Amino acid sequence: MNDLTETAAALRALPPSCGPVRLIAVDGHAGSGKSTFATRLSAELDGAPVLRLDDLATHERFFAWGERLSAQVIEPLSRGASAHYAPYDWTLRRFTAPRPLPAAPVVIIEGVGAGRRALRPHLARLFWMDRGAEESWERGRRRDGPALSPFWDEWTTAETRHFAADPSRVFADALVTERRMGYVIRMGPLATARADQTITQGNHLRPPY
Repeated sequence: MNDLTETAAALRALPPSCGPVRLIAVDGHAGSGKSTFATRLSAELDGAPVLRLDDLATHERFFAWGERLSAQVIEPLSRGASAHYAPYDWTLRRFTAPRPLPAAPVVIIEGVGAGRRALRPHLARLFWMDRGAEESWERGRRRDGPALSPFWDEWTTAETRHFAADPSRVFADALVTERRMGYVIRMGPLATARADQTITQGNHLRPPY
């Protein structure tokens, strides 16, 4: 079991990965517990800033936020400057006024696709919430209620296609399992591969992951 105190200390000790920032990603399926884990990790890191990728996605294009993330967040952080990103309002269906994201010693990015290929070179650590797709999606559907069932039908199709083309779990440094009283954090596939010096295309996961 892990109360995240040791995890937070280990993250602080990492070398910066994006300018002066240690950029930490929390990825996993929708409904897998990413937001809660990121919030608790942030608290252990004395309120480290958290960027929610739901603020960058839109109804029309769930995963087409790469260029905006790079321009609005990665580029300024890499210079040691505060980032400013325009969050998407899912009710109004439009982007709203920019929010600041300071170039703190540790910054957390959480959301489906946070470990995507284009972002990994800027990451100091990639966590994967190790809950299966079907279980995660069912948790999300229960949370959001039947009114959002059509949205979830569309989302699960898009998410499956995303991870088939750009998987994250196989590149994770750590796998996070949620328990009743905390978290179990284990070495991830990438960390294991580094230790063993073995990783092949065959290690890539296929749906439903």
